Amino acid sequence: MQIKLSNIRIPVGSKDGLEAAIDRQFGIRPEDLQNLRVVRQAIDARKRNNVVFDYQVLVSLPEQYQHLMSQAGVSAWQPPMEVDYPRWRGTHRPVVVGFGPSGMFAALYLARCQARPIILERGEKIEERKKSVTDFMNNKTLKAHSNVQFGEGGAGTFSDGKLNTNVHSEYNTFILNEFHKHGANEDVTYMQNPHVGTDYLERVVRNIRLEIESLGGEFHFNTMFVDFRQEGSLLHLQCNPDINLDTEHLLLGLGHSARDTIRQLHAHGLQMEPKPFSMGVRIEHLQQRVNRMQYGATAKLLPPASYKGVVHLKERSVYTFCMCPGGTVMASASEPNSIVTNGMSERSRDKANANSALLVNVTPEDYFHNSPLDGLAYQEKYERMAFEVAGDYRAPGNLMGEFLQNRIARQHRSVTPSYPHGIVYCDLNRCLPNYVVESLREAIPLMGRKMQGFADPDAVMTGVETRSSSPVRILRGDDRQCVIKGIYPMGEGAGYAGGIMSAAIDGLKTAIIATKSFPDE
Repeated sequence: MQIKLSNIRIPVGSKDGLEAAIDRQFGIRPEDLQNLRVVRQAIDARKRNNVVFDYQVLVSLPEQYQHLMSQAGVSAWQPPMEVDYPRWRGTHRPVVVGFGPSGMFAALYLARCQARPIILERGEKIEERKKSVTDFMNNKTLKAHSNVQFGEGGAGTFSDGKLNTNVHSEYNTFILNEFHKHGANEDVTYMQNPHVGTDYLERVVRNIRLEIESLGGEFHFNTMFVDFRQEGSLLHLQCNPDINLDTEHLLLGLGHSARDTIRQLHAHGLQMEPKPFSMGVRIEHLQQRVNRMQYGATAKLLPPASYKGVVHLKERSVYTFCMCPGGTVMASASEPNSIVTNGMSERSRDKANANSALLVNVTPEDYFHNSPLDGLAYQEKYERMAFEVAGDYRAPGNLMGEFLQNRIARQHRSVTPSYPHGIVYCDLNRCLPNYVVESLREAIPLMGRKMQGFADPDAVMTGVETRSSSPVRILRGDDRQCVIKGIYPMGEGAGYAGGIMSAAIDGLKTAIIATKSFPDE
């Protein structure tokens, strides 16, 4: 009899193991526990004087424990949904553009269906891409088509690798298990807020590529999809360098920074609409202070803490996003003479600072004039303005104390900025819309009341964060095809995801539908 046991709570610092806690709560003797497996682990810190670990486990039990099925916290185990791999029936091989999360999982599924997908990625393989990113961090040498935004693995590769999602999908477990299968730690399959870590993501991405290649998939790195023409059901693709491909299934996992390709697709008649996105800064606190803020006296017994906050103002919302414990603020530009920030953590999360995006919602009413692409130009405007503050890749910033007092800091105090090119302290109105600056100024004290210590006057605010999501959506139907049949927009760049997990799920579901698109024989 396999069952799930829930709400197993062990106080932090307790000497009780999991088996002892199960015995105490359910009366199951440790010797009767068979095939014990943790399926969820969370930290409940709502009461800082009583922080506990909260577990769900699967276990096989003798029939003598059948009576437990009527007890609270005990339920029958429902196995996750199986993913089927029907044989690809197309004459032409499918083409996947972009090898970020949506492209990776679309291509992986297609490869397992014996479709032998062709993958186009404008950036480099992960090994070379890492060198290009390091060169930019150290020497400010930006490689336009292979950087923090572009290249194998997509923008999420140089992040924290967070796998938490607000998407309630039947494919969540499948995606998490695939990350583990390809090199992530097993705990990504059961932690409440799983993360891979940038250093481990490199291995995961490489291993997914190797499996696709072993199944006949074909990769073209340093290759841009630049144009197409349609002839009946056939799409003739033009790529740079000079590669021409024919396909009936073009899966577009472009990423939110492929502005040139999005503009080209719009010129070809793909229907698009403007959508909300967000803008703001990266905020850095000392990780030790965040630990105390979240966990109190038990902080030294727990892993680095994260936080999540939101404040709803009269006209705007201000919220934290992509919080990276023990990490660094990344220089994430993909175009010359612009500043873009993002956050990154390695698996150990052992750096001195915590960082998070602190964002304000931007609506189409703020930027839309006559084109659904106006949001792209709006992002570009403020990224260039951020560069112009110093005239180089030093980022504009301020300290929270001075920012709240409408003054400009002269130098950092207890929190040393981690942004690799340095910070120029300035009035953030020079690189962000006034409504963003004023919303941040109003919201930070309110957020500080919810999280004591958040409004630390020494916290560093580094601008600008503009690419939390895409400002445009490529319209598609229920069959996931756009107005031009055979083209399947997917993932974050197409406006259908916001993070690694949701993008991976969208890519997987798109590939499943594409595989079923053939007429019944």
